[in-house]
Amino acid sequence: MSTTQQSRVVVHSKLTVVSSRPVKAGTAHAFTALDHAMGLHTLHVVFYYNHKLFGCFDLDPLRLSLSETLSLHPPVTGRIAQKPDGNWEVKCTDAGVRVFMARVGTTLDDWLRSADGSEERLLTVWDDMPDDPSTWSPYRIQINEFEGGGAAIGVSCTHMHADPTCVTLLVKAWTETHRKQAIAHPLLVGESSALGGRPVDPDIIKTKSAAAYYEAKSMAAMTPLQEKKISTATFKFSSAMIKQGLLQIHKTCPEANPFDLLAAVFWTSIAHLKPPKNGTKHSLSICTGFRKKLCSGWHYGNALHFSMLSVADVEEEERTNGLGHVAGAVHRHVWSQKEEEFWSGVDWFGSQKGEEGKFGAAFRMYGPELTCVSMEHMNEKEPLMYAAIFDKDKKPAHVSYHVGNVEGEGLIMVMPAPEGGLGRMVMVTLPEEELAQLCEAQPILSLKPTMLLSGKQA
Repeated sequence: MSTTQQSRVVVHSKLTVVSSRPVKAGTAHAFTALDHAMGLHTLHVVFYYNHKLFGCFDLDPLRLSLSETLSLHPPVTGRIAQKPDGNWEVKCTDAGVRVFMARVGTTLDDWLRSADGSEERLLTVWDDMPDDPSTWSPYRIQINEFEGGGAAIGVSCTHMHADPTCVTLLVKAWTETHRKQAIAHPLLVGESSALGGRPVDPDIIKTKSAAAYYEAKSMAAMTPLQEKKISTATFKFSSAMIKQGLLQIHKTCPEANPFDLLAAVFWTSIAHLKPPKNGTKHSLSICTGFRKKLCSGWHYGNALHFSMLSVADVEEEERTNGLGHVAGAVHRHVWSQKEEEFWSGVDWFGSQKGEEGKFGAAFRMYGPELTCVSMEHMNEKEPLMYAAIFDKDKKPAHVSYHVGNVEGEGLIMVMPAPEGGLGRMVMVTLPEEELAQLCEAQPILSLKPTMLLSGKQA
């Protein structure tokens, strides 16, 4: 990263924010088997606002509302410790969350035009969990103030703690507490609300494909991958262009939704950049959230399901039968993932315990195959991430999601756009040379995306 880029974001102070009410002594939060499986990854979410959010944060009402929010979520302010069986848990000691204050030497509009994915990382704190995490803050918040009044709040945590939906709802709860509103999507904290209390069902593990996929993924993770310099670009698609794209494939896939369309467009475009070797299939790992399908509420932690879709030659399928056939394959695959498939995956992780009860070792969940994340479940009456409103009627201008320690073929994340409706944002992480070519791919350009945070000066 250049000196010029480094100088645009300057961290000038840091502090610790604790809960407004003390946590009951001895409180602990146990991570589930699925939480443990995500342990190699980190999560980083950036909420951008066009207006000034803060005065002096030390005395600002936003700090008070953050403290109040933290009191409702004890694992956020705790510290990670190892139990006698070797598994991790959070000691809810109210040690607090580290908050970093930074200034950005440009306006928000210029930043969204000219910054790239690597520079955007400077708006959050990127730390892997240390060998001894007993004094380490697993959540870090960085508050960035732009010239001219804009702001960005960057939230970082271990993926073992939370998935993108969970972090989104934490920030949304903070904004609702600040506005003295009821929390619309309260996160349930505790074993009874998570996935850890359910006994493993060996029959589901044997009969469903999810367990076999995770078994293969864990074995593949043992093979070292060639390190490549990766980059991230963000594409914004309007509702009108997504509607036009859906109409073009309606004859062959009338049931397609925006995720099906965009997954097909980006999958085929990326496949063109790296064809299969030795006649192997093109494969896409599809990540979906299952909180609303398996749980009685919005539980704290991870609720992600990864499944594999393979096509003999996705490029040839698109050329011969049209993009609608690829979109149809995506649609059928996603909708085929029923409750027992989700439980099969959850139970497989639970079945990997050793004799003394220690869960299996974490492995790369994002990769090695190309991975596509759907955030369609976050598109309710309004997109959940854009309901994180500190000041009345001033929703975020943009929200970015980054996953740390991604390896392999790359990562596609499809999420709602600020305007809601059919509009979507797509964040793509690929090896640097491939990403440059992808930004010129005609199937993508035909949908007339606006490029954000892609290093484009114009």
